Amino acid sequence: MLTVTDLGFAYRSGEEIFGDLSHAFRPGAVTAVTGASGRGKSTLLYVLGLMLTPSRGEVRLDGDPVSSVSDARRSRLRARQFGFVFQDSALDPTRPIADAVMEPALHGGWRLAPARLRALALLDQMGLAHRATHRPGEVSGGQAQRVAVCRALMTDPPVVLADEPTGNLDRDNAAAVLEALSAATRAGDGTRTVVIATHDPFVVDFADEVLAL
Repeated sequence: MLTVTDLGFAYRSGEEIFGDLSHAFRPGAVTAVTGASGRGKSTLLYVLGLMLTPSRGEVRLDGDPVSSVSDARRSRLRARQFGFVFQDSALDPTRPIADAVMEPALHGGWRLAPARLRALALLDQMGLAHRATHRPGEVSGGQAQRVAVCRALMTDPPVVLADEPTGNLDRDNAAAVLEALSAATRAGDGTRTVVIATHDPFVVDFADEVLAL
């Protein structure tokens, strides 16, 4: 389980974006993080994903404090325990889609053959197997975001963090991406946690839980 206790984050100037935040993100659920612009929705995701260090408080994963561990361990945890989806799918335009999906596994030490099989299986689940050899510029924005979801799920992480993943999509494509993220919470043992930073009421209505900053 992903939890935060008395969490706060401040810029070097001393301005605090959020503080005294304690929350347990429910496994098997999609949690929408909401709030006005500047309230720190994206920053919270980066803190949860160990890309930023909180000014105070602690992030815990399965009860273990992880936000203040060494950089090397944070890197290992990011690779094994977290998947990330961003507003821009952030796919390398020069490489086939299947290669983009495989990238987290290859960084994690997987061999090429099983990584490719896993990537193709995920693309097939998202209805994108026929696009595996295409490059990002050859698919729609909605398809690219579903590819990004595949990439986030590549190593079967227990936590997926998504930063405005539907921000550039129409409603039909947004619904497809949200359904894919929701399905991810039910996969396997049904304990994966998905956290989405959003300002979109459509996403908020879709979520199982809402955390307002």
